[in-house]
Formats: sequence, C-alpha cells, structure tokens
Amino acid sequence: MRYDNVVEGIFLARPNRFIAHVEINGAVEVCHVKNTGRCAELLIPGVQVWLQRSDNPARKTKFDLIAVRKGELLINMDSQAPNKAAAEFVPRLFGNVSLVKPEAKHGDSRYDFYIEADGRHIFMEVKGVTLEESGTVMFPDAPTERGVKHLRGLADCIEEGYEAAVLFVIQMKGVSRFMPNERTHPEFADALRAARAAGVAIYAYDCMVTPNEMIIDAPVDIVL
Repeated sequence: MRYDNVVEGIFLARPNRFIAHVEINGAVEVCHVKNTGRCAELLIPGVQVWLQRSDNPARKTKFDLIAVRKGELLINMDSQAPNKAAAEFVPRLFGNVSLVKPEAKHGDSRYDFYIEADGRHIFMEVKGVTLEESGTVMFPDAPTERGVKHLRGLADCIEEGYEAAVLFVIQMKGVSRFMPNERTHPEFADALRAARAAGVAIYAYDCMVTPNEMIIDAPVDIVL
C-alpha cells in the first residue's frame, strides 16, 4: 500500500489520542493521529515523523500522522495500514484466491476477512504491531477485550469446519521475534495459545516500510 502527498515533520506533543502538534516547515500544525493506541514509546517530543496531507480542503486537520522514527527503525503507525496491506498479501499467504471479503460477519463477531482459496474457507483477523523492545515486537500495547473475543470466535470457526487465522502485521523491518504481551494483557496471551491449540493458524510478518509505502515482507519467529 502506498501514500501520496507525504511530508516530514518533528513531533511536539499529543494533547489527546486523536491529535498531535507537529512542526512542519517551521510552522506548528494540528494533525490527526491515525492510531488511537498509547504509542507512548513512539511519540516522544523531538522525534522525526511523516504525515500525509489530506486532499479534503474542508477538514479541520490538514495532515494525518502515519510514520515515526524510533532509533534505527522506521515504524508505520497508521492503524488502517495493516488491513490494506493484508488485502494485497492474501494471495501470497493462501495461493489461488477466488474471494476476499472484508468485514465478514460470522456468529456475533465481525472478522477482518473471509477468504476462499482452492476450496478452502477461511476467516482471518489482522492485528497491527507497533510495540518493539530490543528487537522483540509484542501485541497488544494495551488490553484488548475485543481481541480476546475474536480469538475465541476463531476457535469456534474451526469447530464449525472453517479454517481460521490471525495475521500479525509488524509495521516495521529489522526485528527478531514476535510475542504476545503477557505483561500488558495476559488474558490475550492465554487466548492466543488456546486458539493455536484449537487449530487457528498464527502468522507474524514484518514489513518493508518507507515514508510513502508499507508492504508485508517476511515471516518473523513466533514465541508463544
């Protein structure tokens, strides 16, 4: 997936989870943050960020914050990017795909994708990963009851004869392994292990990231 009209800036402050103050070409702009997570380890005053200029002149905020520099890492932090990249990646993951249906409802849950490929029927959830510590990436960065519900629902899909999968899209390159975040949400970690035991496929892939682009690239070791 690609972005148009990308500009560079310096992050200054985040008054709330929806907006950030960013210096762009010497002027301070109020920008929309395309990630409502905490991202406290990413959005530190003075860090280099990248933003997409909105093509809607009626919008109050002219820019969307989409990427940030963390040391040697360039991290995409647009929460909409993983699903867009995953839609492009599905044929690589499942082969001869005949149907990709986003926002597919099953039971009392709505999953990111329903996929048909070579006679297979697959429900898949996509999770974007931006939390990194010393080469290890983790999910979630905050408790997610919705995430736990989805994992349990995917296990139910297996019982009903479907295939089910979770794709962790690591929104950066240059990490060594993926783990569930036991410290922040042990219930999610337990649910992920239970889902795998029930037959849910667990994938973790890193991404090639530039200020203008994010493309799912290579598998990363998963440690549950």
